[in-house]
Amino acid sequence: MKKFLLTAVVATAFAAPALAADIAPRPYTKAPVPYTPPQAVYNWTGFYIGGHLGGAFGGDLGGSDGRFLGGVQGGADYQFANNWVLGIEAQHSWLANYRENVAFPGGSVVTGGNSGLGSVTGRLGYSWGPTLLYAKGGYAFRDGALGVTDAAGAPQAFTTTGNRNSGYTVGAGLEYMFAPNWSAKAEYQYFNFGRTTFGAGSPADVVGASFRNDEHTVKAGVNYRFGWGGPPAPQYPAPQY
Repeated sequence: MKKFLLTAVVATAFAAPALAADIAPRPYTKAPVPYTPPQAVYNWTGFYIGGHLGGAFGGDLGGSDGRFLGGVQGGADYQFANNWVLGIEAQHSWLANYRENVAFPGGSVVTGGNSGLGSVTGRLGYSWGPTLLYAKGGYAFRDGALGVTDAAGAPQAFTTTGNRNSGYTVGAGLEYMFAPNWSAKAEYQYFNFGRTTFGAGSPADVVGASFRNDEHTVKAGVNYRFGWGGPPAPQYPAPQY
């Protein structure tokens, strides 16, 4: 029995290296590439309509204190050279509490105000992802009112120089595409309509009086975008080998 066991041990010792040589090495397997979700590509090209709310701060007449405003806007954008956006926009805002009275020493009262602001502007912006930073400028108009009364409130004839209801506007803003077809914006816009000066033919105590016609506005708004460039498309990362 002992002789049999000794023979088996010796045979196993000599056979083990041969068996090991016959076993093929394990093939090398590269670790799997982690999954990277697709990234959206945002396209600003297309038409849009929307609304806004905010405040206005006027010049000498029309209320220098803050006034509430609300309105609508619409336009079209075209994205080019990957990140640049060129567009045109029209908008109109209605203003609350827009009248102001200025009394003169001779008893005349000048009433001025502005019930609405509008503009047609071009805009140029730079986008990165869903964010667009832009500047704008162009033609501006307003719904201005001006009148002169005596101390008893009777209307008085008057003449003025200057075009007080047409002018220019400049501004800048930030817009963010928070959902497919929807974007939100915050914007500052300045409106300038020159100066109004009372001339001959006006009550004597107001002749030569001059008023600045301008508005500073701050607005927040939402746009619905009809993108002709299509909705944001998924962009998958390049495969790794």
